[in-house]
Amino acid sequence: MQKQTRQTAMTQPTYSIVAPIYNEEGNIPLLYDRIRQVMDSTGESWELVLVNDGSKDRSPELIRELSEKDNRVKGIFFARNFGHQIAVTAGIDYASGRAVVLIDADLQDPPEVILEMIERWKAGYEVVYAVRAERKGESKFKLWTAKLFYRIIYRITDVSIPLDTGDFRLMDERVVHVLRQMREHNRFIRGMTSWVGFKQTGVNYVREARFSGETKYPFRKMLRFAWDAVTGFSYFPLQVMIYFSGLFGFLAMMTIPVIALLRITQGEEFFGGQATTIVLLLLMSAFQLFFLFVMGQYVARIYDETRDRPLYVVANTSNLPDKPNISYRGQGHSPYLVADTTNLDQQ
Repeated sequence: MQKQTRQTAMTQPTYSIVAPIYNEEGNIPLLYDRIRQVMDSTGESWELVLVNDGSKDRSPELIRELSEKDNRVKGIFFARNFGHQIAVTAGIDYASGRAVVLIDADLQDPPEVILEMIERWKAGYEVVYAVRAERKGESKFKLWTAKLFYRIIYRITDVSIPLDTGDFRLMDERVVHVLRQMREHNRFIRGMTSWVGFKQTGVNYVREARFSGETKYPFRKMLRFAWDAVTGFSYFPLQVMIYFSGLFGFLAMMTIPVIALLRITQGEEFFGGQATTIVLLLLMSAFQLFFLFVMGQYVARIYDETRDRPLYVVANTSNLPDKPNISYRGQGHSPYLVADTTNLDQQ
């Protein structure tokens, strides 16, 4: 691989490709090769921002090697694992292109689709999201739950989130500028992008099977991710509590005269004993505990925001400035924390 001509620090690339990395040593070389081939075919300047999210394999070393050989490859190295959505956020913060593309490193999202996104962007669209027309290499259970999740989110959220879309998308720098001001901790990037607005459209594509490694979204993480999406963009769980309270109250009012009448006509033995009372109490207690759990989740998110901690901690970077491109207008502490920065150009 030939060493690429280095871009000057003052040159703004046309495109920034952001890919979060967590234990992707088997995918990084091919990811770079395919992105390089696709982006070089545009004839325009570009950069590849790889965000190492606390990987425990050789991913950090591979990122550093690529950044030494090609100055267009930028590396961000977290101090620990902060999660996929936070890694994407850091990539957005550091990206400097006029258009920013989000893509996963597992190559399930084909880099070749970026060319079609670019066409739509040049046609005037400011967000171009990829719609999964087909998903290969995934179990029937995951396909069914994913389909159900997107349709539930579409129904209950206040924001119109396109069906069957992930984070794979192209965003204009105006959209990116707004996203950088949104510093909530429990993040759902595809919902945040829809909330921002601007002119949006989609392109269909076939999602391939993972090239190498294991999925980083087991069922537990998928469930938490879905819950973040619901609580971040909808009050529906709280509204359900009100509906159930009204339903139980109505049933109680209807049941009292019915039981009284049956006891008069059938005798005091009807509905007698403590077993029925215990079952009803356990049922009501279960509903009450569930409702407290739902309320607690919303309160916990408020607590996360009031602590005002940085979203992520950067241990060091390569081929990047010391600080990301954020002009944060919120209150309190910095929305990020850089522990140390090392620019490989200076080594």
